Amino acid sequence: MNFSLTKKELRTIYKEKRMALSQDEVNFLSKKIFEQFVLQFNIIENQRVNIFLPIKKFNEINTQFFIDYFFDKKVRVFVPKIQSEKMISVEIFPDSEFEINDWGIKEPISNLDANDELDYVLAPLLYCDRYGNRVGYGKGFYDSFFMSDLKIHNKIGLNFFSPNEAITDVFGKDVALDGLITPSEFVNFNIK
Repeated sequence: MNFSLTKKELRTIYKEKRMALSQDEVNFLSKKIFEQFVLQFNIIENQRVNIFLPIKKFNEINTQFFIDYFFDKKVRVFVPKIQSEKMISVEIFPDSEFEINDWGIKEPISNLDANDELDYVLAPLLYCDRYGNRVGYGKGFYDSFFMSDLKIHNKIGLNFFSPNEAITDVFGKDVALDGLITPSEFVNFNIK
């Protein structure tokens, strides 16, 4: 059954659904999402991927599966960092050092903004509808990042839940994703 809900309503519903998952379920579903990604995308050496580091207390997807895979494939790995109320993309390496920011998010100590082309941005979200409209925590960091001058080839959301409800309050500054990966499917929003 399909419903139309506001971002605020969806944020509340999907935060609760995610928090109801056990840590074992989070890890199991995260691995399934990673496997879907590997099935869908042929990542090659020296490609540039920006991927979020999860906030464990919010039961976010365990992205370590992706990061280990990327390092093994010699893919260049970048992670988001908030600097002066703006999200930048910082390259990390297996020996990179990290700290916890004011929001409780693990970030690299480095402040060097890659400020270059990215093949993929793997974005966190609470919910995404069938048109690629995402619901995050409401701060707008990813929308601003997607609208920057940075050339991003593929904006892919990672989520435990499939899109069912429509979002009623999508605005012009909201940037839709190119695809969504869940434990059971890949949804391509660019197919007309």
